[in-house]
Amino acid sequence: MIEVEGLTRIYRKGAQETPVLSGVTFRVRRGEFVVIMGRSGSGKSTLLNILGLLDRPDSGRYLLDGVDFSDADDDARSAARNRKIGFVFQQFHLLERASALRNITLPLLYTEDDPGDPAVRAQRALEAVGLTHRTRHFPGELSGGEQQRVAIARALINDPALILADEPTGNLDEQSGREILDIFRRLVTAGRTVVLVTHDKAVAERADRILVLGDGRIVGDQPSPVPAAGASPGAAGLV
Repeated sequence: MIEVEGLTRIYRKGAQETPVLSGVTFRVRRGEFVVIMGRSGSGKSTLLNILGLLDRPDSGRYLLDGVDFSDADDDARSAARNRKIGFVFQQFHLLERASALRNITLPLLYTEDDPGDPAVRAQRALEAVGLTHRTRHFPGELSGGEQQRVAIARALINDPALILADEPTGNLDEQSGREILDIFRRLVTAGRTVVLVTHDKAVAERADRILVLGDGRIVGDQPSPVPAAGASPGAAGLV
């Protein structure tokens, strides 16, 4: 699903250059759950932005689903983001004055494909995260875990093959965090690919594989020390 070869990224401010990624190389198989770990400033978020086609490397190659996006133009990158990638962040980024259903359907405004009935697609996405009973509720009426479920459903609305998540449990209590990881595990079991950035070892242990970044390089690449946990009962549908 993902092939990264010799990626470098340098931030420039005037004459000052700060290397962030220095020759990063790895692959992620389709249907794999991979966690990226590393200290603050190690390049985790920069790498995730490149994988999500939100940023460009200074050198190296990035292939997504067999297509080389290293030098792709903005239109091609935007189209691939919309069709192939779903994003989940630590902050939920929900519109406070929009219902859960409305928040989930927002990405459909930017798709060129015929989305069919947006309400039907949103309902399926809510089923996938076990939140069909909160369809008409607004973010202020939802718990943190429920808001993150809405954000995941929004990421699923365009049926992406790849989910990128940046500290998705960082603002949640332990129980809610486990439930969110259960959802990611179900998505992987159903064939989607998940790449998740975290600093939490307990979160990393729920993945199939752990990549460790240090000083802009991959300094560790190993299977998770804990076997993948089975999904808890509940969500089905758009997985």
